[in-house]
Amino acid sequence: MAKLNHVSLQVRDWKVSRDWYVAHVGLVVEFESPERKTAALQDAAGITLFVAETTDPPVQPSCGLFFAVDDVEETYRRLVARGVTFLSAPQKLFWGYGAELSDPDGYRIGLWDEGSMQAKGHA
Repeated sequence: MAKLNHVSLQVRDWKVSRDWYVAHVGLVVEFESPERKTAALQDAAGITLFVAETTDPPVQPSCGLFFAVDDVEETYRRLVARGVTFLSAPQKLFWGYGAELSDPDGYRIGLWDEGSMQAKGHA
């Protein structure tokens, strides 16, 4: 079986995206390549998210990213208190129970936790 190791997103400003994913999702900087306008960000499972600046072609968000957090409702409250705008508060969505927001380039970001998903996420 294959194992996902990394994902790469085209972004308008690699530094803005780097800072957003560190501050709002809790990823850590694995390494940066300023000459390539790219940052490698790692999650708790060791999966790397590359944010790579590009202007040609223009950024066209074409995927969503879903992150497991310890407590989706607490994470939502904490981020809202810091001024983060969400597309939806924690609620039952088509994919289960969680909250959604978008990153600086318009990629849809889902936040969820295992306990809420089991208790509230499935029909």
